[in-house]
Amino acid sequence: MEADFAVELGPDDETLEFPWSDESSGLRYFNLKRQPELLSEIEEARVFPELAEFLRAMNGAASLLETAKCDAWHTDKMNVEDEIFGAACKFGSYVDLVFVDDSARFSFAEIEGFADCLVTLLKKVPEIPASAEFLIRRCFFRGGEQTRDGFYMTFYLFGYGEDEDQCRQRWGIALTLVQSAILQLSRADSASTGSQRA
Repeated sequence: MEADFAVELGPDDETLEFPWSDESSGLRYFNLKRQPELLSEIEEARVFPELAEFLRAMNGAASLLETAKCDAWHTDKMNVEDEIFGAACKFGSYVDLVFVDDSARFSFAEIEGFADCLVTLLKKVPEIPASAEFLIRRCFFRGGEQTRDGFYMTFYLFGYGEDEDQCRQRWGIALTLVQSAILQLSRADSASTGSQRA
């Protein structure tokens, strides 16, 4: 799997308000960490069981992260960076991820270190026609009257193939691999935090 991360903190780069809502579409943030039963309210999770499983895992007790937004799609519009896969089309998704821990949400070093470790882990997985990219962006965390600047990560994933079914199958496998890597890092963090407290 191709894997990389980048930092997008420029004035014109994408940002996230957390929690968020969009009055025009009626869409809003669901706190799946505290209310996992709300997963059924997310249309993408109903349509794509693989994405639902990823969201369930990311918002579970074993994960350092929680999810804010997501989407998934199939396309035959290919970019220059897709050419290495020699595929006719791709199935893609994005998930916005934030740390659960308050102090981690506001630490650039923390999120950059996490992204770096995650990419290192993913470069060790078996070869599969898929690519993962993690973009570190600015997040505005709203709490009552206060808004604090912090960070979040947009996780893009693409599976490549000759038709939609093949692309989606490879995307699903890659999504499971990323899920495993994130949970592995979460366990390692919990173990090191626990040993520091002992």
